[in-house]
Amino acid sequence: MASGLLALLDDVSALVKVSAASLDDVPTQVAKTSGKVSGIVIDDTAVTPKYVVGLDPSRELSIIYHIAKKSLINKLLLLSPAAIVLGLFAPWAISPILMLGGAFLCFEGYEKVHSMFSKHHTDDKGSPTTETETITPEELEKERIKGAVRTDLILSAEIVAITYATVADKPLVTQIAVMLAVAIFITIAVYGFVGLIVKADDIGLHMAKEKHHQQVRNIGHGIVKFMPHFLKILSYVGTAAMLWVGAEIIAHGIPFTAHALHDLEVSLAHLPALAWLAKVIICAIGGLILGAIIEKIVVLVRKVIKK
Repeated sequence: MASGLLALLDDVSALVKVSAASLDDVPTQVAKTSGKVSGIVIDDTAVTPKYVVGLDPSRELSIIYHIAKKSLINKLLLLSPAAIVLGLFAPWAISPILMLGGAFLCFEGYEKVHSMFSKHHTDDKGSPTTETETITPEELEKERIKGAVRTDLILSAEIVAITYATVADKPLVTQIAVMLAVAIFITIAVYGFVGLIVKADDIGLHMAKEKHHQQVRNIGHGIVKFMPHFLKILSYVGTAAMLWVGAEIIAHGIPFTAHALHDLEVSLAHLPALAWLAKVIICAIGGLILGAIIEKIVVLVRKVIKK
């Protein structure tokens, strides 16, 4: 009895030591993964602010909080467990699922670009081509949150997939710890910075008050004047990022295009900034073309269903 208990304690001790050794590797793996997903994090940060533009300023932080909360829940309770299960039982399914998400990003990015030009065309003619739909601020807020969460889900899936690929050969306890740590860290970083961006004008107004030094007031006035232009630029960047990331996800899932992108990066290895820019432009153009094709297919399918 005593020997059996001692053997059990020895097994538990060995298990604890293995788990501790695995957990010691977590910070290194988190740092490595964070570097790999930095491009997607930038895209996520650029995409999100456009979902709160034009809404009640007093609701901006609340909206960002709701998006961040759903993003974290999706990463922790949906995407990370799904990645681990698929990695164990159906690793071949991860790439096609990500490619479908990439196709959706291209489709949504194309619709954003199309709506920009359609809006300009409508303004030039002086009258809208379609009947204006009445929507309450509450309904608009809900739609914006749904759209932001839908886009974030795809970008988060890519982050989770890259994270899993980084730790796929590690013990299960390390996989879980790293994926949880990355999910929490990335979500806080992205939406904390987004919150700072959308409230920068309020910060500027506070700095511009008479009680502050003249130099501080000047900086505050400068922030207030600059932020509307910055948010507009960021909206364009976010749309371009959706096309870029969507196309790159698909390209990495097809051997021919994956090799082509790799060859491009190798050929411009001595000019890393140019290599990155060339890849971004090619992917964005490819995403726009693919989005246009998907949009035509969607319209055709809708017509067939109606008939």
